[in-house]
Amino acid sequence: MDKIDRMRAFALVAKNASFTLAAQRMGRSSRLVSKYVADLEEALGVQLLNRTTRSVSLTDAGATYLAMCEPLLDGFDELEETVRNAQKSLRGVIRISAPTGFGSVRLAPSLAAFATQHPEVEIDLNLSDRRVSIIDEGLDLAIRIGPMRDSSLKVRQLGQMPLIVCASPAYLDRAGTPTDPRALATHDCILDGNMSEPGLWRFDIKGEDVAVPVSGRLRANAPAASARLAMDGVAIARCPAYTVAEALRSGALIELFSTYRVAPYVVAALFPQNRRMTTRVRHLIDHLANDDLITNAGA
Repeated sequence: MDKIDRMRAFALVAKNASFTLAAQRMGRSSRLVSKYVADLEEALGVQLLNRTTRSVSLTDAGATYLAMCEPLLDGFDELEETVRNAQKSLRGVIRISAPTGFGSVRLAPSLAAFATQHPEVEIDLNLSDRRVSIIDEGLDLAIRIGPMRDSSLKVRQLGQMPLIVCASPAYLDRAGTPTDPRALATHDCILDGNMSEPGLWRFDIKGEDVAVPVSGRLRANAPAASARLAMDGVAIARCPAYTVAEALRSGALIELFSTYRVAPYVVAALFPQNRRMTTRVRHLIDHLANDDLITNAGA
């Protein structure tokens, strides 16, 4: 029995927590997939999976084996792609993490275009506003906006994302229009729960990076929610440009302090340093780096 099939069966069962789903992905019977995994455990002399009638979960040994065998499977897939001249016909799964709003509005259409060009590529897009671990969650790459804190990952810059401070005409009529960022101390502001310092908004004032303390009754962990709250006139928001571009064009929101903008955030693709990048992932990153939806993220 082929060892690659055993490893692939185990990895699919572990990732899907299901023998049935793994069998469907492999195009094999559940009984055969179960036999693959059992034979792998027997050959290794350890139990890789905990099995009950209702669930499947990894043992500690299984988690270690999964972390080590996935790069091997990716490498095997890469080898097959190269032999088959797969640059013309990419295939396989790409697992991606991205922020919820940006992933829905900008990344998803770009991925759709890529999937249309490469019909044998499967894309598993996981949207979350928490900073997930690429290694721990078995991802191929993550799209992130803002400071890149994880030095263990490789980074490819894709574009830039301005942060826009804005409010609705109704709010400004009621509370007044601040003309200097430091006047925000007297206004209600919507705090972004994703920021490391949500109560400090930074501005470029006469060439100096100034941290302005802000406060307010409202906090949101998704930029789209902050933008919606601002449009409803309850407070001032600071949002990535893509979330408020249409509202600014229509007049539903008005930008404040445009001359005091700090350097824009970076939109980047992050991927593991110690894992060989497959052809399909490399082509996807190149696609994103050349797509106006991503590179002109502030538009």
